[in-house]
Amino acid sequence: MTSATLPRVSVVGLGKLGAPLAAVLASRGFTVIGLDVNKTLVDAMNAGKMPIVEPQLNELIAANKERLSATMDANEAIQKSDASFVIVPTPSDSTGFFSNRFVLQAMETLGKALRNKKGYHMVVITSTVMPGTTGTEIKDALEAASGRKVGPELGLCYNPEFIALGSVVRDMLFPDSILIGESDAKAGDMLQTIYLQMCEKKPPVQRMNFVNAELTKISVNTYVTTKISYANMLADICDRIPGADVDAVTKALGADTRIGAKYLKGAMGYGGPCFPRDNVAFAAFARKIGARADVAEATDRINNFQVERLSALVSKFAKAGTRIAILGLSYKPHTPVVEESHSVKLAAKLADAGYVVTVHDPLAQDAALAVLGDKVVGGSSIEGAVRECDLLIVATGWPQYKEISPAWCKRDGQRLTVLDLWRTLPADQFEEVADLLYLGSGR
Repeated sequence: MTSATLPRVSVVGLGKLGAPLAAVLASRGFTVIGLDVNKTLVDAMNAGKMPIVEPQLNELIAANKERLSATMDANEAIQKSDASFVIVPTPSDSTGFFSNRFVLQAMETLGKALRNKKGYHMVVITSTVMPGTTGTEIKDALEAASGRKVGPELGLCYNPEFIALGSVVRDMLFPDSILIGESDAKAGDMLQTIYLQMCEKKPPVQRMNFVNAELTKISVNTYVTTKISYANMLADICDRIPGADVDAVTKALGADTRIGAKYLKGAMGYGGPCFPRDNVAFAAFARKIGARADVAEATDRINNFQVERLSALVSKFAKAGTRIAILGLSYKPHTPVVEESHSVKLAAKLADAGYVVTVHDPLAQDAALAVLGDKVVGGSSIEGAVRECDLLIVATGWPQYKEISPAWCKRDGQRLTVLDLWRTLPADQFEEVADLLYLGSGR
């Protein structure tokens, strides 16, 4: 298909996921207009460079400026598009459920704009929502605001992304599959056409009703967190058995096709803006409808235990007052996000216990220090943080930490203790200057 025959697309919400979606669509030939209430984001998109740290994002925006624009005017966005992807926040409320308030605001805004447009338009909910809400309150809000009924002149789809911060562009271009919850075949066909053009390869497309798609999205993330917590449970067991090695065990487990190797690694607990809250929401939803969610609840308990487990491990090797350096504050490499980061929680816990804590991260240091305040000190460099500590914790698998030199670990009259939670450092290169301890390795 050519740009002239492709559907025109608007992306509602130009944040960490919306901006990459707009850029990827434009890079694949679509004419895209972004819509946001934040003038800074709109101006940045029109200027060709977003204030969002994400690999490949700004390169794609700069290379496709002729097909990519942004506005604060919903009428303009609707008139210049055939399909609108809504990717606004759905924050968790006090019950653990996702709140649809921003989605409903978007439905009202888009609906009012649709009153001034003739012809078919499709609205795609990309934000993660609770099961049972797309076909009820979201659909009702869109219909009430637009004066149209979902059907021949108005399509509605639920289409969440399965991506990770730090690799959003790549994940959008090369997804494992596409999930579509559709109001009808016409809407689903249009959305499938968009994705088969957008993706570099032709992934399988799973099409179903709204509630099955909503359940699938939250179930995928919950299942992945279960694998992570299972691996961390094994790591805790292996720590206590001389000769045990969690990597050897999980490698063998992952070779079984019934299990698979992805996310099966004993290391830090999971964090970030999706996994922790999705697991909590899944369990809360199950309880509300009278179902058992024991696995999800156990997954959450194991994950929450990891900071306590790691702080207890530190206490075995160092007393309060010891100088500790924690390298890695983002919840995963290649992103500045520290939301629900276990290394940030560990830094706070160790500082509260009386340790002198220095922290470092290539991208997330400022964000972490804003959370930690004066409990810790920010390291000016990797080398400086390593040289000035008595116990080193490599807490996030940043590639920069593979460049740590054994010379930085030399101490007069003592050996540096290193807790390498991601097995970043090669043991044979550090054996003369440090006691290198891998998480999940029995001792």
